[in-house]
Amino acid sequence: MKRIAIAGGIGAGKTAATDRLQELGFEVIDADEVARRVVDVGAPAWQALRDAFGDAVLNDDRSLDRAFAADIVFHDPTALKRLNQITHGHIGNEIVRRLDETKGSAVFIALPLFRPEHREIFNLDEAWAIQASPEIALRRLLEYRSFSESDARARLASQMTNEERERIVDHVIWNNGTLEQLDQQLQAQLHRLGIDHG
Repeated sequence: MKRIAIAGGIGAGKTAATDRLQELGFEVIDADEVARRVVDVGAPAWQALRDAFGDAVLNDDRSLDRAFAADIVFHDPTALKRLNQITHGHIGNEIVRRLDETKGSAVFIALPLFRPEHREIFNLDEAWAIQASPEIALRRLLEYRSFSESDARARLASQMTNEERERIVDHVIWNNGTLEQLDQQLQAQLHRLGIDHG
């Protein structure tokens, strides 16, 4: 079974790509979804975040106030480092558990913050990046995700550039066009690997 990471910045179209891969029958493990699960009320990462940041990061029902936490860490690099130290181990362990349970010809791991060390951690065969030009990514954030322009520009500026990401992956799939064009590129990569469907 092939293990393939799907990387990409905000607004690039990772979700469109992984949705299509799921339609083709492939298992997709979404690191963002795993990250939400490991901070469910009472989970070890939830308790560690509460210990680190206090009850201010909790909603009235004791669930993590994600918007508040995101705002804190987005504006405070030290807080971001603490959050990552707390959550990354839990997220990695859960992804490994899910990988070990997966059957089929290939499994895809959506890893927005893909790093070279993920290859060994998850025993990856390949890493792909879904890329879009900064202008198109900005337009998508404004039109489809209701970001303010200043917030969208700040989010784009805070992440790895397309060039930096391109240097650490095996294949780049450009998503500046239509969903049909994205699908054609995904199909070409699957065909190259001999895994046309899940």
